[in-house]
Amino acid sequence: MLRMSNDLISRAHACLTIAEVDGKIAAATTLYADWQRGVVPLSGETVAISIGPPGRPLRPQLVEPRRAPARSPNTLVGRAALLHAIAHIEFTAINLALDHLCRFREMPETYYGDWLGVAADEARHFAMLAAHLSGMGYAYGDFPAHDGLNQMAEKTAHDVLARMALVPRTLEARGLDVTPGIQKKLDMVGDVAAARLLDTILADEIGHVAIGDRWFRYLCAQRGVEPQPTYRQLLQHYAAPQLRPPLNIEARLAAGFSIAELDDLIG
Repeated sequence: MLRMSNDLISRAHACLTIAEVDGKIAAATTLYADWQRGVVPLSGETVAISIGPPGRPLRPQLVEPRRAPARSPNTLVGRAALLHAIAHIEFTAINLALDHLCRFREMPETYYGDWLGVAADEARHFAMLAAHLSGMGYAYGDFPAHDGLNQMAEKTAHDVLARMALVPRTLEARGLDVTPGIQKKLDMVGDVAAARLLDTILADEIGHVAIGDRWFRYLCAQRGVEPQPTYRQLLQHYAAPQLRPPLNIEARLAAGFSIAELDDLIG
């Protein structure tokens, strides 16, 4: 049974379970501010936490990717669907960062601060996108969404090495590749404000993927395995999506990938 306290793990878990959108955003933001001020200990009297499904609102409806709505930015509704899909990824990423933090309990303290900072960033990204959607006459939940990120998180719930490899370093890294093309389309249809929001998000996401890369490499060193072949083995074992060009080479290099690894992965 969870014994509530003010420690980081307890508060992060409480935030993870919040279903109401504004409440989760506020809780993640406040917790990170408290952590930065040094008023939250890493762990307290909590003995064990049972981590179930993350809290999320009843909407959006979750569907298979093939049933997701058309997202052509050439129409208002298509552009709204596109930005809604990105907002859903950001909301999901709040929960993912909190799950990384709560689930794996034998990592260095900096690991927990890293992922709490990511959760706060994702909350800020979501709020930016939700505000833009509101200006277009739409809200989060107005379109169906898919749940691929959470599905991979569930598959890797037993192993922090697999989690770091396949969620931040694989699925979230894909966002580095596709964002420039989305920005170009938004610029072409005149939604310059949305394209510039994605500038901010892309810059932050490079840092988030870099955090996943750093902890993946830390864990490889700790277990005495080589990162590159281990990563390829994990991709195959978990049937992760294959890397598809075009790649954002500059962003991936900044996030910790090497040219040799990228050549190997797409070769």
